[in-house]
Amino acid sequence: MANVLRFIRNNIYTVLFRHCFAHWGRGAHLGWRAMNLRGLKYISVGDGTYISPGVQLTAWDSHNGISFKPSIVIGSRCSIRNNAHITAINSITIGDNLLTGTNVLITDNSHGQSTREHMSLPFTERPLYSKGPVVIGNNVWLGNNVCVMPGVTIGDGAIVGANSVVTHDIPAYAVAAGIPAKVVKQL
Repeated sequence: MANVLRFIRNNIYTVLFRHCFAHWGRGAHLGWRAMNLRGLKYISVGDGTYISPGVQLTAWDSHNGISFKPSIVIGSRCSIRNNAHITAINSITIGDNLLTGTNVLITDNSHGQSTREHMSLPFTERPLYSKGPVVIGNNVWLGNNVCVMPGVTIGDGAIVGANSVVTHDIPAYAVAAGIPAKVVKQL
């Protein structure tokens, strides 16, 4: 009975929000209750994708008077697990069949650069800065607590181990782990 009620609640929640997105795919679901949804008009979600409860999806078109052109594209049949945070001021493109663990961060931006000028400001006053877009291929698996940082490409079929921080590109069909994430196996 609890599963039926959860299914009904998720469907109602999805219906309430799907029209706010740039594109909402057939059979996609948004789990009750997302923690933070901003800039949904810049976010596209593919067919059959499930976005779990507690997720933050944020696409920022301005911050502290600076304008951006954000884009987040999430492919089909993805599973974005609980408490993930996907945030863009530039571009994040996720292929089909992504599986994330819980608490995953995918970001193309940071609060300021590593300069004395920026670091002397409170974080809320630092200008948002992007080192480049994030691209995640098809059939990728990101373990629990993985952080994917700006300017990174993760190739098709890659696996990134739990608690890893991806600061450089990961080739297709590689297994990567660590801080920073390094390829530990290449197929």
